[in-house]
Amino acid sequence: MRRFTLAIVFTLFILPQLTHAQSAETSSDTGTIESQFDYLYEVSNNFQEYKVINRNSLDKLKSNVLDSIRGERTLRAELNTQLKAQKDSISSLKGSLQRTEAEKQEAIAAKDNFSFLGMGIHKAVYSSLMWTLVAVLAGAFGFFSFQYSRSFKKIRKAQRDLEEVQEEFDQHRKNTLERERKMKRELIDAQMGKK
Repeated sequence: MRRFTLAIVFTLFILPQLTHAQSAETSSDTGTIESQFDYLYEVSNNFQEYKVINRNSLDKLKSNVLDSIRGERTLRAELNTQLKAQKDSISSLKGSLQRTEAEKQEAIAAKDNFSFLGMGIHKAVYSSLMWTLVAVLAGAFGFFSFQYSRSFKKIRKAQRDLEEVQEEFDQHRKNTLERERKMKRELIDAQMGKK
């Protein structure tokens, strides 16, 4: 019976302590820092109002906390490096964008302006000037065409009048020659009749 009692005591008191110690090792290595503190608090013994913590568990927690802090610092340094690189990249892109925008404005200005007779002139002004010149030339062409047609009509009329006058003159000359011949015949007839 003594063995049975010993077995029950072993099962009730020692076995939970062994399993608890094994879970302490596994719990102190894994999990968040908060869960590790909670676990350390649970496995600690009480001495009056204080908790007695196993030195190995405390050292293990300290090591885990310092590792976490180192990891966070490394991560923070990497993130700061990435942030700085991104800020540099952004400022570089902003500068590039500003240069590109300035080049675009220059290209637009160069496209809209050009040199004409040694002067820089905007395309809209040039276009207006050219259309005004075309309108003036078209007006001048119309005016001179009108004047030419008027003059041409006057010349045609003058030529017709000249032709009519020449015909009349030729007719008058023929009539005059006829009369002159007739008068010469009459004169010759009259002279012959007197003789």
